[in-house]
Amino acid sequence: MATQIRAAAESEAKVASARNKLVLDQARAAGLLGAAKNTRLSGRVSSDLIEAAKKRAHVTSDTELLELALSRLAIEDDFGARLVGRKGSIPADIDLAI
Repeated sequence: MATQIRAAAESEAKVASARNKLVLDQARAAGLLGAAKNTRLSGRVSSDLIEAAKKRAHVTSDTELLELALSRLAIEDDFGARLVGRKGSIPADIDLAI
């Protein structure tokens, strides 16, 4: 049982690492990440929130967490909003052959 739990945790970490890499690669391709780190961001938040986010994202530093979180927000698509916005745009009498 412990072996299965360890394997599941390792698998989750690998998936998170791959997902994080894709997000950062997309942000880099969009010109949002580069060599220059020229802005400092500070604020006060709960340490429990930071630790939970690091654990969920499988990152260890505050900088990694901020870079990943901001990249996710910056490259997030608006598919949900666009989909909901299209509600009612297809005529009710169209034959969808379903």
